Amino acid sequence: MAHGRRAFVKAGSLAAAGLAFARGVAAAPSEFDLLLKGGLVLDGTGAEAFAADVGVRGGRIAATGAIAPERARQVVDVAGLHVAPGFVDIHSHSDGDVRVHPGGESRVMQGVTTELTGNCGSSAAPFGGVDEASLRAEWAKDGLPQVDWSDVASYGASLERAGVALNQALLLGQGTLRRHVVGLVDRPLSGDELARVLRLVEEGLEQGAFGLSTGLEYTPGRYTPTDEVVAMARVVARHGGLYASHVRNEEARLLEAVDEALAIGRRAGCRVQVSHLKAAGRVNWDKQASALHMIEGARRDGLEALADAYPYTAYSTGLKIQLPAEALEGGDAPMLARLADPAQRTAIRAAVARQIAAEPGDPALIVIARMTKAEDQALVGRSLAQIAEGFGVEPAEALLRLLEREQGDVSFVGHAMSEENVARVLRHPLVMLGSDGRVLAPVGEWAKTKPHPRSYGAFPRLLGHYARDGKLMSLAEAVRKMTSMPADQIGLRDRGRIAPGKAADLVAFDAARVRDTATFDDPHRYPEGIAHVFVNGVAVVERGRATGARPGRALRRG
Repeated sequence: MAHGRRAFVKAGSLAAAGLAFARGVAAAPSEFDLLLKGGLVLDGTGAEAFAADVGVRGGRIAATGAIAPERARQVVDVAGLHVAPGFVDIHSHSDGDVRVHPGGESRVMQGVTTELTGNCGSSAAPFGGVDEASLRAEWAKDGLPQVDWSDVASYGASLERAGVALNQALLLGQGTLRRHVVGLVDRPLSGDELARVLRLVEEGLEQGAFGLSTGLEYTPGRYTPTDEVVAMARVVARHGGLYASHVRNEEARLLEAVDEALAIGRRAGCRVQVSHLKAAGRVNWDKQASALHMIEGARRDGLEALADAYPYTAYSTGLKIQLPAEALEGGDAPMLARLADPAQRTAIRAAVARQIAAEPGDPALIVIARMTKAEDQALVGRSLAQIAEGFGVEPAEALLRLLEREQGDVSFVGHAMSEENVARVLRHPLVMLGSDGRVLAPVGEWAKTKPHPRSYGAFPRLLGHYARDGKLMSLAEAVRKMTSMPADQIGLRDRGRIAPGKAADLVAFDAARVRDTATFDDPHRYPEGIAHVFVNGVAVVERGRATGARPGRALRRG
């Protein structure tokens, strides 16, 4: 915090809705570094709010209850606000983006203080192996920083050297590990290759990774037999880690895919997180309830299985997901070569047309979110149906042309879920909030994009739109779904609750005003009603504005 904000003030002059920092006036050293005074505490357990002050010392919560302001070096008046543990995003993709936007603006402004990254089978670490050249090219294409790490330990050290606003925890990406050993090949691993992958899992977990993720709809997850994943998950189980899965299919074969994820957990003996649980495509909406029932049944049978979801009816990913697996083997260069071959292009285009018809069901529901070339910026925010009409071709052919123009790197938003199912999933007791977003800020090249608004608004949207306005759940339950529940599932023992000894990751918000403002048409907008956010006892948001402070840490399992 700036020195000018630490002026001496009288306790009685603290504005009821504002922020004031006061040095303790007692001659003796202050007992607390920071005091949040006069708020209603939601401790993260699901218990109802209670009036209490929160005292912080050395980056940790030192006391709760009635605390006199003169006992603290700095006092923040939070009268009229709710004070909760900092929000924990169990499903984030900020691995690289946090180096581009170390201030974490899109996350801290919505109260997120910790992210679990490395989801959907792709992680920043380990970095290298047989596919290193392709990985470096992909990072450069996405505008990500020069990689100066090789493993989980050096990745964490790199983050802390650079400085980040919020805490970062990492899963090992199964796809990343497989690429490290054999690249993007469509075949089972040999015994020796699998042994090398398992050594990488062991090393990553020993260096502090919190578990393993899969992205079985992506390459090389598509190419990975279940038994390979089970072997990796068994290593995770020995270390007490988490297995998180973007399942193999979220559409027509959703139930089979969820069953596979649960079976992997049973065979390996590890806890399971079904990532961004959804039934995509109108013809598949009736599968949503059954998917939840399957997780309930697994819990009854003793498997520690949960799920996460985001509070929107659209997903977002890369356009290549619409292509058949055989078109993607080897990476972007071989894919583009196949598209240049007339016979292969015809077969691929037919497969893409079938996929679009099945999910999301209409090319008008596929909206382009990001393209990298300046001449393609006019296509951002337009649907595939509109683009196809402008090109004078069928939608499947337009999709292939977009991939060719951008050398394979095109992001889109797919409007494919029902509001009824989103609400059904969010209110379920076995589901927590996970944004599936990333650290962003409305600056530079990213300001020209139209990303999914979840990166800016997922957490306040659950608090405002669903809990307060929609009465979908209590405020206390909404906070639990974004604090203690994900912290426990990840294995973060000292976060997710307000209690003495826990890390001082805290958020103060106005329950009557909190709401998301980011939309699909205008996604780069910060939420309202998030007043103050602290990470490890340091303010990263004051009076609704990011401070630029970087007190975040690279968290390590154990």
